[in-house]
Amino acid sequence: MTMTLARALNEGLRTAMRRDDKVMLLGEDIGRLGGVFRVTDGLYEEFGGPRVVDAPLGEAGIIGTAIGLAMRGYRPVCEIQFDGFVFPGVNQIVTQLAKYRHRSEGSVTLPVVIRIPYGGGIGAVEHHSESPESYFAHTPGLKVVTCATPQDGYDMIGQAIACDDPVVLLEPKRRYWDKGDVEADAERATPLHTARVLRDGDDLTLVTYGPLVRTALECAAVAAEEGRGIEVVDLRSLAPIDLTTVYASVRRTGRLVVAHEASLSHGLGAEIAASVQDHAFFALEAPVIRVTGYDTPYPPSRLEENWLPGVERILDAVDRSLSY
Repeated sequence: MTMTLARALNEGLRTAMRRDDKVMLLGEDIGRLGGVFRVTDGLYEEFGGPRVVDAPLGEAGIIGTAIGLAMRGYRPVCEIQFDGFVFPGVNQIVTQLAKYRHRSEGSVTLPVVIRIPYGGGIGAVEHHSESPESYFAHTPGLKVVTCATPQDGYDMIGQAIACDDPVVLLEPKRRYWDKGDVEADAERATPLHTARVLRDGDDLTLVTYGPLVRTALECAAVAAEEGRGIEVVDLRSLAPIDLTTVYASVRRTGRLVVAHEASLSHGLGAEIAASVQDHAFFALEAPVIRVTGYDTPYPPSRLEENWLPGVERILDAVDRSLSY
């Protein structure tokens, strides 16, 4: 079927809840309203209040409740209404959720999924557009993934719910309404922590994830008209990162540009650049270049188009890399 990313996530949740009555949802306005982005639309009517819980405005309470439920055998899925609202729950995520399996020497698992709409591009007000992925990717014990297409949205939510470790699923909010074909076939699905080459190219590797995947493909299409081949790699998983796929691509092309919406300093791009320098240095014909948001707080909505990496900024980095 052809559907939006939001609908694909909805269908993935519905499928998981029908399969296992221990799967339940918690979050603000996710029940009767169906969520701010309507990702949980219709699930309250089908599964009822005990399994689709409208929580009070308290992210620490939502995460803490999910931890207790997971200890009792449930598989809770928490929705954080907006990325900027996750920080009141970070203490529970970092000090409890991420560490409990290690602390209990593996005897207690916490199969909790935390869904976070993230990134910019929707003209939202303060605290409603953030890119907090580095906080979570830097935390041992958490798995962090991000979808860019309806197919990945459908597959990833099911795979995350089935995982016995806590998973942070970052959903690019400006791509919720992008449409694509979705096939409900678990055997065909790409493994949760595997990157994917979306477009082949010989001249340069462009690595990105989440909201910038579509932008990267647009860059590759423009470059192709000028006779340059950009290979686009969608990381999909941010912790762990499938660096094997990245290394293989860089060894073919000899050049690497990494793009993400989050600020430059201490971001995922730095980790990827350092890893490639460690393991594929002699394949490089140019320095690794990062194209990111700026090292400032997220700007007012009228300025976000200048703050977010776009086609022109990424292609400028491509030109600089190819000029070496």
